[in-house]
Amino acid sequence: MKALLGAVALFVAALAGRPAEVNDAAITGDALPAKLSDYRFFADLAGETPAARVIPYDLETPLFSDYAGKHRFLYVPEGHEARYDAEAAFDLPPGSAIIKTFGYPQAGKFRPIETRLLLRRASGWVALPYVWNAEGNDALLRRAGTRIPVTFTDPSGVTRRISYAVPNQNQCKDCHALSGAIAPIGVKARYLNHGGQLEKLLAAGMLDRLPADAPRVARWDDARAPIEARARAYLEINCAHCHNPAGAASNSGLFLELGRTDPVALGVRKRPVAAGRGSGGRDFAIQPGEPDASILLYRMESTEPGVAMPELGRATVHKEGAALMRAWIESMPKTAQAR
Repeated sequence: MKALLGAVALFVAALAGRPAEVNDAAITGDALPAKLSDYRFFADLAGETPAARVIPYDLETPLFSDYAGKHRFLYVPEGHEARYDAEAAFDLPPGSAIIKTFGYPQAGKFRPIETRLLLRRASGWVALPYVWNAEGNDALLRRAGTRIPVTFTDPSGVTRRISYAVPNQNQCKDCHALSGAIAPIGVKARYLNHGGQLEKLLAAGMLDRLPADAPRVARWDDARAPIEARARAYLEINCAHCHNPAGAASNSGLFLELGRTDPVALGVRKRPVAAGRGSGGRDFAIQPGEPDASILLYRMESTEPGVAMPELGRATVHKEGAALMRAWIESMPKTAQAR
């Protein structure tokens, strides 16, 4: 009966020309909805027509995930605003949600594979994975995760066949944990500050303020930007959620946040805390001027479990990202510390 009433409400809203409303109770309640459609984030789920206050966004430099395309949306409930922060992720109020759908082109159309939700409840953030059905009209909760065979063509035209990993609910903490609690990664001023996205959030009443000097990160694949800025942006979004003093790799001493300036903490002539297979016989995380002698690149170019970095979220090597790291390390003077 509840499902029928929900469908009727959507139909009535569409007839009236008004956006459908998100099911706030599904976000804030203790239950774990079985279907993505239960949240009503979209008036048309398959077509990704957003409901009221569900705003699409993208990142200037995004996380690499086996060349998957990602459709991102942010929801902040009516009467509430995210609190702007120049450095950290925006402080989103209870009832907010971050929606990220992963997929690949198929027959010229985006085919969704999974949707990951971050739900802001009174007790904190909750991460949930939803796997899309074969019809592409809904996604079902898969707390245990799963693997899905995927075939796609990478940017160089090579056909790839991988076992795509949907993380289980606990694995979400491996990337999204900050001091032990789940937290967003990408909703930061420097990643959203392009294409008028911050201005749109402000105009929609979803952001409390927007300073004129909001920071902006370099785009990793923009050859016009300085190579160090591009490389540092790439490392931050792909690695720094673990490689920071409060992250899962805090004991490594390798800290890759964008604002960090100590070259040794960034890996320059830094020896690993525990040498092993992951070092590949190399001495330093980054050996200036010598990418093939650098542990960082060795691990980026590996897909071997226990060696590959990042540990989760990829079954392939990001050739373009590795090429950027190679060029950056090559640009470093062999006799000087990196800035």
